[in-house]
Order: sequence, then structure tokens, then C-alpha cells
Amino acid sequence: MTFHATVLTLYPEMFPGPLGHAIAGRALAEGRWSLDPVNIRDFTTDRHRTVDDTPAGGGAGMVLRVDILAAAVDAQGTGRPVLAMTPRGKPLTQARVRELAAGPGAVILCGRFEGFDERLFEAREVEEVSIGDYVLSGGETAALVLLDACVRLLPGVMGAASSGVEESHESGLLEYPHYTRPQQWEGRTIPEVLRSGDHAKIAAWRQRRAEEDTRLRRPDLWERHVGARVGRPLARGDERE
Repeated sequence: MTFHATVLTLYPEMFPGPLGHAIAGRALAEGRWSLDPVNIRDFTTDRHRTVDDTPAGGGAGMVLRVDILAAAVDAQGTGRPVLAMTPRGKPLTQARVRELAAGPGAVILCGRFEGFDERLFEAREVEEVSIGDYVLSGGETAALVLLDACVRLLPGVMGAASSGVEESHESGLLEYPHYTRPQQWEGRTIPEVLRSGDHAKIAAWRQRRAEEDTRLRRPDLWERHVGARVGRPLARGDERE
């Protein structure tokens, strides 16, 4: 089963963009996934190809019309989740990315202007997704982020099957720090444990650093991680909370 992404956008020329390069681009060329950018204006019915109108109740900007959006979504058929990229959505997580990557693909709706007419989400099964607590000029950049996160997890895309296992957010923690040659650089040395050859000690050091860095940098993640381990033995360093 090939992962098939359809992107509903006012700017189809933005795709594949960076997804046409590096591992995502190679995977696209090899047919491990497919991408179909679709212009939302193709579903308009007036000669001006109008997709937006003024906000009900007044205010600045324009709002994407529900009738045009619904027609664009309905034309894609069923069987794949429909995601709308919007800062009002539920934050995208690595767990959700894995679910999407394991499926047949997705239909991704890119917002513009002031956003979507809310009736779209009342009348259609559309999942609102946010990639962070900030606002972009459009959903296309967010769609690229979502697709890059999914594509790299598809079978055969990453060079090593284990490449994605120990990364940040896979276990609920940030990833441990990495080092490589040269051993000495500007007076700084690679930690001795990583040069010891003792795999058990290296694994323990990496786990400890992952926990310490998560606790210091992302206390929100650390609280969820500790909460998920209620009833399990404390890992080294937990007593310092």
C-alpha cells in the first residue's frame, strides 16, 4: 500500500517543494509515496474563481467559503483522514504521525486568510491540526512539516530501520545528545563513557541524559512522562525532582 497524500491548497506550485529533495524526494521518486496537489479554486463556480468572503459579524480579513471547501473535500472520496492545518487545531504529536504513516495517506487542507468557515467542521469529518503555538501565512508550510514527519517513517525510507526508534518524542522524552569526531574540539572532549565501548554504560548514560534534558528543557513533557510511569520503579535521577 502506497502512502498517498492529497493537498488541497490555493498554491499547488508550492509542492513538492522541499519534499522533492533528500530522503522524502528519493522516496517520492521510488514510488514509496505519492503526492497530489489540488487547487481549491478548481471547485469554484463563478468566473472570478472566488474562494473567500468577508467575515460574518465584521472584522478584518477574509474567510474561506464552506461551500468551496466542502466540494474540494468531497471530491477526494473516502478512506483517508482529512486534516485541516490551522493554529486552532490539536497539536500534532509523534504518536499521531505514526498513526498517519501506518495508514493509506491523508487529505490535507491548507488554510489561508482568516481561516475556515466553522461549518466545515460541523458538517464534515475533518481533523483540525496545529504544528505549534504560532501563526503562519498559510497552511502549506504546516502541510510540508506534517508530510515530512510521516514520509520518513514509511517502510524503506530511512536507511536503517532503527533510525527513528530513539529520537525525540518517540518515548515521551527528548533524545540524548550526540557527538562525533574530532574527539577534541576547542578544548571540549566527547564524554568518556561514549568512548568506553561498554554498551550497558552507554545505554544508561543516554537514558539519564534524555531524562535530565527533558526535565530541564521541556517540563511539560517530563510531567507527562513521569505520570505515565506511575507504579513503575523510579529511574535514576527521578529522586531529584
